[in-house]
Amino acid sequence: MKLHTAAILLLFCLGIFTVHTVRGNASSASMRKYSCVTLSSKQLNIRNLMSYEKQQVPSDAIMFITAKGIRICVRPDQKWVQAAVKKIDERRAAKRK
Repeated sequence: MKLHTAAILLLFCLGIFTVHTVRGNASSASMRKYSCVTLSSKQLNIRNLMSYEKQQVPSDAIMFITAKGIRICVRPDQKWVQAAVKKIDERRAAKRK
């Protein structure tokens, strides 16, 4: 009887481990916490921008993250946005060297 109980307990534990592993892999897929719903029309100061993320859903946008952690979404086709992205990329490359 003890062997039967131990086998059931082992199967139960393996089942929980399998479900936990599957859920962990599904939930760790790249899901963004923030998405661009509204886009700002104002030009931002490039010096205050620390990083950016490109987004295509729900709309094409660039999300800039400022030094204070503020996230601002803008249209990617604007010239100043392209210049800001290039400047941030240059800063990142300079830090790696």
